[in-house]
Amino acid sequence: MERFDILIAGAGVTGGMIARELSRYQLSVCLLDKANDVATGATKANSGIVHGGYDPEPGTLKAQLNASGVELLFEAAKMLNVPHRRNGSMVCAFSEEENPVIDMLYERGIENGIPGLKVLTGDQAREIEPNLSQQITKVLHVTNAGIVCPYELTIAAVGNAMDNGVQLVRNFEISDVKKDDEGFTAYAKDGRQAKGRYFINCAGCFADDIAEMVGDKFYQIIPRAGEYMLLDKAEGSRVSHTIFQTPSKDGKGILVTPTMHGNLLTGPTAAQVENGESTETTGKYLEIVQRLGGKSIPSVNFRQVITSFTGVRASVAGGDFIIRMSDKVDGFVHVAGIDSPGLTCCVSIAKYVLDILKNAGVEMIEKSDWDGTREDMHAFSKMSIEEKNEVIRNNPSYGKIICRCETVTEGEIIAAINKNPVALDLDGVKRRTRSGMGRCQGGFCSSYVMKLIAQHTDTAMTDVTKNGDGSYMLTEKM
Repeated sequence: MERFDILIAGAGVTGGMIARELSRYQLSVCLLDKANDVATGATKANSGIVHGGYDPEPGTLKAQLNASGVELLFEAAKMLNVPHRRNGSMVCAFSEEENPVIDMLYERGIENGIPGLKVLTGDQAREIEPNLSQQITKVLHVTNAGIVCPYELTIAAVGNAMDNGVQLVRNFEISDVKKDDEGFTAYAKDGRQAKGRYFINCAGCFADDIAEMVGDKFYQIIPRAGEYMLLDKAEGSRVSHTIFQTPSKDGKGILVTPTMHGNLLTGPTAAQVENGESTETTGKYLEIVQRLGGKSIPSVNFRQVITSFTGVRASVAGGDFIIRMSDKVDGFVHVAGIDSPGLTCCVSIAKYVLDILKNAGVEMIEKSDWDGTREDMHAFSKMSIEEKNEVIRNNPSYGKIICRCETVTEGEIIAAINKNPVALDLDGVKRRTRSGMGRCQGGFCSSYVMKLIAQHTDTAMTDVTKNGDGSYMLTEKM
């Protein structure tokens, strides 16, 4: 493999957005990920909340990057044609004892420089959100907060980076990293190598392992599992805002929020687990999700749950982000402990990392032909009937509905299989097109999507996987 200027380990939303920001410049960049696709770690199982910035402790890096990150994220999402909305959030107290927490969060938000904060009574909040619990006594209304689709944001960021020259290498599980006078060599378990002058460690729950490989492990990743319930679109209009309860030492607590695609999401829990791959769901914690979600919005019909899932976020002792050039290993950049509000901060983190590289002497010469925009992957669904008919006349595959629940066409699936970063498996198509994300969870469309993947990647049907090696859908051809 060629030698790159910069290697990035981890193609989640942080690594993906760093890659996009670096693609503005005349640098060779390689993005490495151990999975068969991007956005398969904490990013895919994320609440999708653009946090307003009232929560981080003033003076921390989290507070700084959250305050600047909100508008940067909305700007990037707009350029990349990623679904996003500034729907606002509400933090709710349920008793006189909890009311002072609302006042504290308001003051903290003011100190962090967050605009649009208001303190409401329970009755004032229920005028805006009629389905809020009658037990709610006081509310912090955060008007600059919002929602975004986290995996679509990552796919778009990585795709945009690739369109501007960044290389993506998948299934590259790093077993070792060596440093010499020319830079870094990352070794994959399968024997492949990647070389670069600088190394950016965005490996999420495995960032401390990679730091240890280069001899600069000064932190320990604490993996925390958050379990969620996703409800059918029939429940999607229960609230328009993202509804929080007062936070605890374990995080922001159970939320209830609309999603960008019309569903209702509730969760997450926060339980320390063994590692970043401990993504099983449990009856114990899903019961907590249901009970506390129902505390905020009693009318939610949990019989409408269509799936549950778990995401594992990478926390560290002390709670702040770790983003710095290594003191011990020249050219190695730590980007670790990126838990909440990491999604909100992804663009501000990327710009912060670029400043670190500039201060380290990396020459940043802007490309004259850099394009930070991306085609809307959901453009067809937004068209008028007349526009759709014109597209179908030119390409009949857009006239074939493959996913009935989400009304996804064959043309959209084929486009996802052929557009950077190309979808190689069922879950990859799912994240790009929403085929399989509806009420039946792929019961009707999966076999046809598999057929399309096989046809357009020159793969046998028996080699098509759900999410990479070992997740085969078929055992043999009858």
